[in-house]
This record gives sequence, structure tokens and C-alpha cells, in this order.
Amino acid sequence: MGTHFGQVLRRLRGDSSVRAFAKRAHISPSYVTMLEKGQTLPARATAISLDHDLGADGALIEAYGEDVSSAPIEEFIPPVVALGPMHTLGAGDVDEGREDDTNRRRLFGLAASVGVLGFDEVVRQELDVTTDSRRSAEDWDIARADHLHALRTRPPVQVVKDLSIDLYALRQQMGSAAGEELTELFRVAAVMSVIQANALSRISDHGAAIRWWSTARRSADASRDTELSLLVRGEEAIHGLYGQREPETVLRLIDNATRISHRPWPRLMTARAKALALLHRPEEATRTLCALHDHMDRGVTGDRLGFFKADQIPFAESWVAAFAGDQAAADTARDHVLAIIPERSYQYRVNARLHEAISTAALGDADKAARIAAGLFDSLPADYRTNHIRETGRMVLRAVPVKQRSRPAVADLRAMITTSR
Repeated sequence: MGTHFGQVLRRLRGDSSVRAFAKRAHISPSYVTMLEKGQTLPARATAISLDHDLGADGALIEAYGEDVSSAPIEEFIPPVVALGPMHTLGAGDVDEGREDDTNRRRLFGLAASVGVLGFDEVVRQELDVTTDSRRSAEDWDIARADHLHALRTRPPVQVVKDLSIDLYALRQQMGSAAGEELTELFRVAAVMSVIQANALSRISDHGAAIRWWSTARRSADASRDTELSLLVRGEEAIHGLYGQREPETVLRLIDNATRISHRPWPRLMTARAKALALLHRPEEATRTLCALHDHMDRGVTGDRLGFFKADQIPFAESWVAAFAGDQAAADTARDHVLAIIPERSYQYRVNARLHEAISTAALGDADKAARIAAGLFDSLPADYRTNHIRETGRMVLRAVPVKQRSRPAVADLRAMITTSR
């Protein structure tokens, strides 16, 4: 599998090292090696992306087509599937022609994903295909709303599992889409990738999350939807603050995003304020929030997809005030957050209350801060103690004065955070 594609890729690499070439192609070195050796064949969308990124002028796409059309059908069948009763050959099957081969390859390619999706999901998707109908933009928008709701209310491990199934189905539909349909599917891919990256961030799989942020950016940019490109970058910046990236890197991401459009983007501004607070630059953080209020008063709004919520501004104010040790301002902002945020949005509610522990620790009362944080952790089932909550707990620990960090209550909180996995 992948003979022609691998040969073209090797010629494009020339004398470059595998590592340098992989960086240029935005894939891993091991994947480059597998492709060059013909050990695997990428998805069609990946082949198109590589052709563009490497300036192959269609050579990789052409090679990909040759490999797909010439590969023996058996290469698409895992041994366990090939022996199963998924398709029984009859006397006339050999003469059914190219259409039959294409259908069988599609079936066997789907069956090859049993280990990833589960057999019941493979069968369900195959049944979907037999209806000969494609999911509409409305269908995908409902799916987006469902996954976003799940992200706010369910354990992130479950979100990743369920969303992976729809991402696979989306990739399948994109493989045969063109024109406006493909553009719309790029929009869907961007939003779904954002949710996946968010969920992976919550389970501390930061490497995978960063790769999904990259996919989200590239999909949004491919859709030529400026608002969507800003949305993706705002979400990436916000979630990078929870131990995924250095605050300085987050500020760099924000600066890069502002070059796309001069339009004020609320999510980027709250991310900037939070990053500045983590860097102990409270005056700049406060000025950023004041500017955000000015923009909102003049009619600036968030995104059209529902990622930005009204509670995110007081949440950012609570964050900034907590790190500044301004307990009165932090209390006011936190009360505002808790008054407007839904009960089901457990993560925001817990983290807003952890801001109280941060400001309490910053003011020197380590025991009280540790008790507040420990009580919040203890109230959550293990599956809901996400990376974002644990990382905010670590912010509490970092806010404790150095001389008080050996106190028993602080040690107990540290142990609780460490074992909350």
C-alpha cells in the first residue's frame, strides 16, 4: 500500500532530514517514514493537505489516486474481518466491475476501523451509507450543539469517545465532497476539532490537544471564514492557560490572531487578561478588561456558535482580581458568575469558587485557602476532576506564600490534586 505516494514523498524530501521534512509537512517523523516505505496510505484530505504544504503541484494527489485504484482489495481487510461473514462472494462477483470494487473497498476500509470505533459503530455507519444520503449542514450543526453541550456537562473522556465517532464520519463525507459542500464541511471540521482539543485538554492529553488545535486552525482557514478563524484561536489561547502552554506563548498566539482581523474579539481579550494575571502584570490585565467592557458597550458581540457566554467576562474579572489579591473585587465577580452560570456547567462554577482560594492564599491565609479548595475537590466525582480544575488547584498552591507551603492543610490539598486522576 502507498507505493507511488511514498516514492513521490521521498523525491520531495530529497536530501532533507526526516525530522526537518516532517516539521515542514506538519506531521510526525515516524509518519513520514511509514509513508515513504509504503507501510500506510493517508486519508484523501491529508494527501491534499500535504500536496499543498509541500508545493507538490498535484503530484502527491495523483500518486494517491494511483495507489488507491491499484491496491488489492485484500489490503483493506484486517484478517479478523476477512474471515468474518461481512461479505460472501458469489459466482458473479468477480465481474461486477469497478463500482463493486469501490463499494467493497469502502466497506473493508470502514471495517478496518473496528478497533477504533467498535464493531457496533462500524455497522451503524455502514447502514447510514446504504441510505445513500449525506448529512446536511443542519445535521452537522445539531451535532456541534450536542457535543458542545456534552463538553459542558459530561466527563471529558466520554466527550472524546463520542466526538471521535462523528469526526470519523465527517472525514468520510469530506473525502467525496467538493465546492460549497466541502467549504461548509471545513467549517464543521474546525468547530468539531475545537471541541475535541478542548476535551483532550481537560483530560491532560496536551500533546494530542495541541495537534487538534492545529487541525482546527487549518480547517477554519481553509473555510475562509474570518470569524471562525478568530474563534478557533481564542479557544486555543484560553485553554492553553491551564498548564498546556506558558503564558508567554499564549500571548504570542493572541498577537498572531489579532493580525487576522482588527475586530475586537472578546474571547481573545479575556485570554490576554488571564495570561497577564498569571505573569503578575495586574495593571495591564485590568486595562485589557476595561477595554473589553468598552467594546461590549459599543455593541461588539461574541461568536455566532455559542462558545462565548456572558459569564466569561466576570469569570475573567474574578481570575484577574484573585491573582492580584483583591478579595473584594474577586468576591463581587465570583458572585456575578455564580448567579448567571447554569448549574450544569460544573467546571466554570468550581473554578470560579477556586478563585476565592487563590485570593485567600495570596493574602496569606494558607489554611483557609487549602480548606476551600479541598472541599471543592471532595465534592466532585473523580470523572469530573478535569485538568482545568486540577490546574486551578495548582494555582491555589502556587499562590500560597513560600513559608506556608509545608503546612498540613496545604500538603493535604497537594496530595488530593496529585491523586485526582
